Amino acid sequence: MGQRERKRRHAAAAPPPPAPAPAAPRGYERARQRDAQARAALEPLAPGERPGAVTAAAIVAGLLAVANFVSWVAGVEFHGNRPGVVGVLAFCVLMGATAVGIWRVRYWAVLGFQALLALIILVFFLALLTASNVAALVVCLVVIAGAGFLFWKLIRAMARIQMPQRRVS
Repeated sequence: MGQRERKRRHAAAAPPPPAPAPAAPRGYERARQRDAQARAALEPLAPGERPGAVTAAAIVAGLLAVANFVSWVAGVEFHGNRPGVVGVLAFCVLMGATAVGIWRVRYWAVLGFQALLALIILVFFLALLTASNVAALVVCLVVIAGAGFLFWKLIRAMARIQMPQRRVS
């Protein structure tokens, strides 16, 4: 009996190899599955519904507009100079429009306010690096913590706010 014959008999007698077990998802695939599960769990906002973070953001935007205008009317100076009327009014109008847009739960307004919060966090972090006394340190930390917390809470609210659909023309 030759070696080929023995190999044929051995191959015919051996059971087929077991099918490989499905591999657990790894890397990006696992992240995609988690993202899909998170999206499926989100419920769009009901008509008239406004999450607490969105309400807080609208109030903060409105207070920023009013406080900026009141400080200008009161004659507050920065580094010995009074801010120009055009800059103050432009900021007040922008914050007022943002506050109204956020109150109406508009995607663009919440997104724009989040961008402003990110800039505020960055500016106050840079100011934190040059803080020369304890009061400046505390103010910077409080603003960074407050803006960061509101930014974080607005992320989930943004996920529930439906982005406007593009019109196909």
